[in-house]
Amino acid sequence: MSEENVFLLYAFVSGILITSVYDILRIWRRVLPHKGLLVSLEDMAFWIFCALYIFGLMHRESNGSLRWFAVIGALAGMLLYKKTVSGFLVRYISLVLCRVRDLLCAGLGFCLRPVGRAGHAAGGVLGRLFKKSRNFCKNRLKNYGKLLKISLKRQ
Repeated sequence: MSEENVFLLYAFVSGILITSVYDILRIWRRVLPHKGLLVSLEDMAFWIFCALYIFGLMHRESNGSLRWFAVIGALAGMLLYKKTVSGFLVRYISLVLCRVRDLLCAGLGFCLRPVGRAGHAAGGVLGRLFKKSRNFCKNRLKNYGKLLKISLKRQ
């Protein structure tokens, strides 16, 4: 009976750990906002981590068999963490990190301001070069897309 209690405790702590790792992702997304593919890749990596972690726990503690009390223990750990400290941690840690980010960006902008003025004084050579290379790459990708559509229609 004591082995099952220890396993239940491990499952409970694992639920807390999994939810806290997801909170780290939530903080990351608030500090450095991004969308689409990157968010999907982050979520996929998170779920792969969770699956491997839970599989390792089940394999190590119960020889690979699924114990429902362990699932309930993990859910209880997740729920307790979510209802008590999760919102507070995510809100205030992301607030502090956003302030640090804003200060760093302001400082970096202040330091790079003379470089930007020199670029404008020289006629914006770097800006024009960047714009030309961007347009070149954009047109090249558009042409490759058209060629791909044409070759798919022929088949």
